[in-house]
Amino acid sequence: MAGAEKIPTSRVRRTATVGRLAASEAVKQFGTRAANVARGQQAAEAALARRQLETAKQIVGVLGTMKGAAMKIGQVMSFLDVGLVPEEFREEFQHELAKLRDAAPTVSFKQMRRVIEEDLEAGISDLFSDFDETPIAAASIGQVYRATLREGGGEVAVKVQYPGVAAAVRADLQNLDMIMRLMKRMTPQLDVKAIAAEIRGRIVEELDYELEAQNQRALGRIFDGHPFILVPRVVSALSRERVLVSELVSGTGFEELKGHPQAERDRIGEIVFRFFLGCLYRHRQFSGDPHPGNFLLLADGRVAFLDFGLFKRMDAAAVDLELAAQRAVVEHDAAALHALLASSGFLPHPDRVDPEHLLAYVEDAIWWYTTADEELELRPEIATQVMIESSDPRSSHFREMRHQDMRAEHLFGRRMEMLTLAVLAQLGARANWHRIAREWMYGDPPVTELGRQEQEFYGRTGVGAAG
Repeated sequence: MAGAEKIPTSRVRRTATVGRLAASEAVKQFGTRAANVARGQQAAEAALARRQLETAKQIVGVLGTMKGAAMKIGQVMSFLDVGLVPEEFREEFQHELAKLRDAAPTVSFKQMRRVIEEDLEAGISDLFSDFDETPIAAASIGQVYRATLREGGGEVAVKVQYPGVAAAVRADLQNLDMIMRLMKRMTPQLDVKAIAAEIRGRIVEELDYELEAQNQRALGRIFDGHPFILVPRVVSALSRERVLVSELVSGTGFEELKGHPQAERDRIGEIVFRFFLGCLYRHRQFSGDPHPGNFLLLADGRVAFLDFGLFKRMDAAAVDLELAAQRAVVEHDAAALHALLASSGFLPHPDRVDPEHLLAYVEDAIWWYTTADEELELRPEIATQVMIESSDPRSSHFREMRHQDMRAEHLFGRRMEMLTLAVLAQLGARANWHRIAREWMYGDPPVTELGRQEQEFYGRTGVGAAG
């Protein structure tokens, strides 16, 4: 078994060696190099950590001034909570972020009922034989209720948007530029204009529950009859812009799952990995929010996935590029990776980026499923280190990779991948993630029982390839 301590020694050694240089370069970026050189390396890192926290708290402060978009933008940018904030300050930052999470609007059921009846153009009692006025869950821009359909009698989940929240979110998006300017202080290489446009697009789409219903139906068709994945059925006749009605599923939530035996957590982890990354690389569409609250373990062993508002579709060329880059990392082909990223716009100045350093940078972000060909137990410290190496001024790659750019169309894929890793790390799930990923990277035959079940399913349905 390979635990968190089994991060390959070559990676640890390189990070430690280059990290000292990277820390001083990051400090220089923030204009405090001279003072920190005098204080020594430890003091320099502490000063940088405080600056990171200050910037992160400024971002939370701006979010706190918003009425509608705060949680949506906070959710989209939740990579801040994965590892960007220094470990010694993470508890304090999470406390700040929790203030936003706990600041959900106080809306009476009378107001929510009005939204339901306006959108569905009928009274609740005409549509549902039973409707529990106490919400069973809170969505970021609405609430979820349990009800029973009058026709057919099935139990359903009714997701209802807070009244007026769409207008508030659109107004608050004006503050996104301010947040992105703060983000640029943390990650100077970002093309903040393109990324802000991508974030705006995804958030505005998420305000439309009819579009979410379409996303859910699309994945529902792909996974219809799947042996271990369930996407709840949408009641299309009762879904509108602000109301989404779907099949009610009940199961075990994430907090309880974390206490289950290792073998169960490994199985759930593999299913989560196959669902989120498999959707991107097999089907070119994916849910962009691998949040622990968005899946449940059902009594029959399947895992139900919920909430498809934050959703992304990618064209074949973009997905093929990502797979080719992953294969270059697996094969340690620095020249091929450099050529791929240079030709696709990730390297605005290719001559300024050393291919070997580029390979090390990309590998440090995805090593856990590309070059770690062993059973690996994912732990929170692994997720944190991957996040730091990917986009943090404390990264060992900070100085070298400032000439690298994140293409906006790939932003949500990287966020999904990072948050999937964070979820798997919280589960402490074990697997040879590399061998699973080879199914879509190389078309290899599966090596796990779940993989064999999925292969049989795709062979029967014909939807395993991108389509």
